[in-house]
Amino acid sequence: MTVQLLRRKFTVEQYHKMLESGILTEDDRVELIRGEIIEMSPIATKHAACVNRLVNLLVQLLGKRVIVAAQNPVALNDNSQLQPDVALLKPRDDFYATAHPQPQDIFLLIEVADSTIEYDREEKIPLYAEANIIEVWLVDINEEIVEVYQQPTAAGYQDMQKFASGQTLSIKAFPDVNITVNEILGR
Repeated sequence: MTVQLLRRKFTVEQYHKMLESGILTEDDRVELIRGEIIEMSPIATKHAACVNRLVNLLVQLLGKRVIVAAQNPVALNDNSQLQPDVALLKPRDDFYATAHPQPQDIFLLIEVADSTIEYDREEKIPLYAEANIIEVWLVDINEEIVEVYQQPTAAGYQDMQKFASGQTLSIKAFPDVNITVNEILGR
């Protein structure tokens, strides 16, 4: 006889209550993905440097047109709250003090990956598409490429382009802003 084990799924509200009660702390590196609490891998130095470089670059290029958030939560739906490496958010006077950003607040999400590239591609990117995030960048530190995902549907992104060293990309919401892969990777 085979026993089927059931997994306990959590809502974003329950996840927040775990934080409030001390079951989870803000120092825990976890995300809520499809109701499951997933431990995130440690941040390596190249990964951290790339995130810092992106934040600095985007603040310089976009100024007060956006809020640049680094590794802060975004609430995608009732059972998923992720912490993308960088989020470009619509400006708000309260800087999202009353609620985490939701899909309609997001111009662009950026995931930087070295050891988690397959997980980001197979789990996070499809979840972002389901939540109708208009644009996602996946910076692959190892291959030194940036994958740009656009045109979200419930089945995934309809458009994916890869950019390599020497190439330039722009943000869909800000087509006047150009960024080179070399700037992102520090080359």
